[in-house]
Amino acid sequence: MSDDAPRLPTRLDELRKEYTRETLDEGDVDPDPFMQFGKWMEEAILAKALEPTAMTLSTLDARGRPSGRIVLLKGADPRGFVFFTNYESRKGRDLDAHPVAGLTFLWKELERQVRIEGRVEKVSAAESDAYYATRPLGSRVGAWASPQSQAIAGRQWLEKRWEELGRQYGGEPPRPPHWGGYRVLPDHFEFWQGRASRLHDRIVYDRTGDAWTISRLAP
Repeated sequence: MSDDAPRLPTRLDELRKEYTRETLDEGDVDPDPFMQFGKWMEEAILAKALEPTAMTLSTLDARGRPSGRIVLLKGADPRGFVFFTNYESRKGRDLDAHPVAGLTFLWKELERQVRIEGRVEKVSAAESDAYYATRPLGSRVGAWASPQSQAIAGRQWLEKRWEELGRQYGGEPPRPPHWGGYRVLPDHFEFWQGRASRLHDRIVYDRTGDAWTISRLAP
């Protein structure tokens, strides 16, 4: 690196944090990973974690190149984990090529992380319609206005298009056919609890048929 290159104000390799808040043991977790996730999500909400439903969605494109981005969880039940997006976006194209995904939640206030992996399918049109109807009007128009992941002329172009479509559709825009939900159908969960000396707790669930096996991984 050149002596004239910009430098960070803090050396990253000197940053340290000890995790001492909680423990996680095989005998204490729920035998159902969906129930365990629900418990941790509720605790994250009660702890006022910043954006507790935010998750990193990891996908693979047609070449096998990975990509990750933050999306919001909009549904969780024994069927799987639901998020909504533009089907023609990069993530949508990735999921067309490889209908599998990874989800990662980080609740730093609780020193916890959850990783979920599984195949992906689109939710029904009725489910997408129902959720779309709950969105603020501006967001519903935005789903029409934004050609997500495509290059555009500029911010002014986007705002003008949003205004024009808002006038066109009025107060009840229909759901765009290119916008809707996906459901991740898990076959693997990992619950991570930070511990001192980097000896973190990692409890995993793997699906075998209709049953789940629980094991511990080394940190």
